[in-house]
Amino acid sequence: MSTVTREEALECVRKLIEYIGDDPEREGLIETPERVIRSYEEIFSGYRQDPREILEKRFSSYSEEMVTLSNIELYSTCEHHMLPFIGKCHIAYLPNKKVIGVSKLVRIMDVFARRLQIQEELTYQIANSLHNEIDTFGVAVLIEAQHLCMTSRGVNKKQSALTSTAMLGRFKTDENLKHEFLRIIGKLGTPE
Repeated sequence: MSTVTREEALECVRKLIEYIGDDPEREGLIETPERVIRSYEEIFSGYRQDPREILEKRFSSYSEEMVTLSNIELYSTCEHHMLPFIGKCHIAYLPNKKVIGVSKLVRIMDVFARRLQIQEELTYQIANSLHNEIDTFGVAVLIEAQHLCMTSRGVNKKQSALTSTAMLGRFKTDENLKHEFLRIIGKLGTPE
């Protein structure tokens, strides 16, 4: 739990406004520290969530076939520059007698995305949490995102996108399974 008080956090935002060269007492900025803190509470809500609790409820299933949710909107924050990275997340898993509600895939992604992150670690955290908590035969996660730390500053490359993957269990060892996942999410053409 944080040892910084809300008032101390508000004062930090006021100081940042001064640091960049503006007046925190200017009409348009008077309420900005409060708005920033409220937005941070939402953007970084993952620190107050436990992935295990999200994945507690499971349903019996005879299926061991791939379950895939693709094109999940992803919003996270780069831990190096505290700027957003935005993109899509694709998640697949192989059930081992249990499945989870489909919304849980989105929720588990959000738990980790709503923390300061690097994309590579975020990808692994999602996969690892699913693989371990619901005891799957395998998990595959692919994230593709644009990083504002690259597109709005630094090298200023507007069209660049970073792709990261995490393959666990059978997805790591079975090339056919890996290719099937990539084909389903549209990252691999259909076989001739």
